[in-house]
Amino acid sequence: MVTLNGLRETMEQVVAWRRHLHRNPELSYSERETSAFVAKHLREWGWNVRTGVGGHGIVADLAGSAPGRTVALRADIDALPIQDEKNTEYASQVPGVMHACGHDGHTAALMGVAKLLAETKDRLQGNVRLLFQPAEEVPPGGAVAMIRDGALDGVDVIYGIHLWTPFPAGTVYTLSGPMMAAADEFTAHIKGKGGHGGLPHQSVDSVAIASHFVLNVQSIVSRNVDPTQPSVISIGSIHGGTTFNVIAGECKLQGTVRTFNNELREYAKRRVEEVLDYTCRMFGATYELEYLLGYPPVVNHDAETKLVLRKAAELFGTDRTGTSSLIMAAEDFSYYLERVPGCFVFVGAGSETANVPHHHPLFDIDESALETSLRLLYSLAAER
Repeated sequence: MVTLNGLRETMEQVVAWRRHLHRNPELSYSERETSAFVAKHLREWGWNVRTGVGGHGIVADLAGSAPGRTVALRADIDALPIQDEKNTEYASQVPGVMHACGHDGHTAALMGVAKLLAETKDRLQGNVRLLFQPAEEVPPGGAVAMIRDGALDGVDVIYGIHLWTPFPAGTVYTLSGPMMAAADEFTAHIKGKGGHGGLPHQSVDSVAIASHFVLNVQSIVSRNVDPTQPSVISIGSIHGGTTFNVIAGECKLQGTVRTFNNELREYAKRRVEEVLDYTCRMFGATYELEYLLGYPPVVNHDAETKLVLRKAAELFGTDRTGTSSLIMAAEDFSYYLERVPGCFVFVGAGSETANVPHHHPLFDIDESALETSLRLLYSLAAER
């Protein structure tokens, strides 16, 4: 196994890589330099590297000294269209783009795993495959394209981690079965009749109708769905009108639907359109609806989840290992789990200084979480 000195040396590099990536983020489907940076190091360490997988993705393979299973480990590499507002030396140098979800940490930690595995490959039985995946943040996501390009061919089991600031740094949480929600989105375009703000009877007020829809659509969760079945419907955007004294003829809304099983997912989709239809008809308006089925729920496999929890308890202690609650965020790691056994894991990355939500302009991680991630992923690869 890895020596303490070897781990410390690697961790210094991991932190440096993470900060380099944080300074130089790239948006989904544009991760050219990030991919080149990772591939260069992998080749130097002796990995068999294939680039351009599913866009700017990387598949890297390492054969052990004896036959065995093929274990895949995945990290996502894309950033978000958010202006970095942190006052740190490693703040993003790209205007309007930052790593606000921890993907820089995922990438750096997996690079550290790659370095250590290459140094100890003579002790491995079987093969390790690393997936550095683009475009996790934007549906349809990079996982589907990577799978289409053969990223899972020959893979027996897969693991992935997500740094998570709501959990304290140094902790590990996961859950057997559904853990993260399916994330669907819709755009509703309500079409009424514009007119004078002082003569509403001559108009069909699309903003008023949209307001009714925002309230009515909430009744799907509160009155149509079994309260023991977690689900969320949120309207995140509403745009209509141009000034104070003109009734808007058209109004556009965008929302998201989060569920944990396919039956409820389809039911919610049907009910959103029914509520929109009936609300518009009540006021004499028409509508157009675009409904996009996004990532399916993340569903962990039981045997792999038990292994993760056992290894985490051995490495970090039972007091720092636990069962996750359901998370309404979504992840395209779900597509990998639909095809091979595996487990997705939350690694705590929060602290007194790293305490803002993901996707926030001040987002940061406690960098000690990088070592937790590295040790866990390395141990899972060695175990399997």
